[in-house]
Amino acid sequence: MTRHVAAGNIIFPNATLIVELVGFLIMLWVVWKKIWPYVAKAMEDRQQMIRSQIEESRQARERLQEAEREYREALATARSEAQKAREEARAEGQRIVAEMRERAQEEAARIAAANEKRLEAERGRIVSELRAEIGRLAVELASRIVGESLEDEARRNRLVDRFLDQLEQSQQQQETEPATAGESR
Repeated sequence: MTRHVAAGNIIFPNATLIVELVGFLIMLWVVWKKIWPYVAKAMEDRQQMIRSQIEESRQARERLQEAEREYREALATARSEAQKAREEARAEGQRIVAEMRERAQEEAARIAAANEKRLEAERGRIVSELRAEIGRLAVELASRIVGESLEDEARRNRLVDRFLDQLEQSQQQQETEPATAGESR
């Protein structure tokens, strides 16, 4: 009976338990001294790698944010420069249009003045030719009416001038009569 009691007694364990306990402790010590350093080193390396990846991720996020900020600034700068270039081009276009309009007006005025001078010269030439022709015809007609020759140059010129003056006066009277007749109606 004592044997049975001794085997079931916790205070006095049997030899198998002690051997198992000593074997377990030796294995624990071997694991602790030989295997655990490799496992701890692998865990430390893994933790360090995770820390460095987190740090690299944070730095990459910061670089991305900085790149996005620079992109937005560059885009805003490009847009403002494009707007400025459009405004400058529009102003330059308006300036060119105004300059071309001014040149065209000057050219038109110059052409009109030249045409006016040509017309005035042509009118003067035609008036001179008409005076000479009318004078010749008037002298010829007067010679036929009067029956004497009006070959005297001074007399002929006076006669032609008097005739032309009377012709101009009658023409001016005719021009003013319709105007006064239109006002009285």
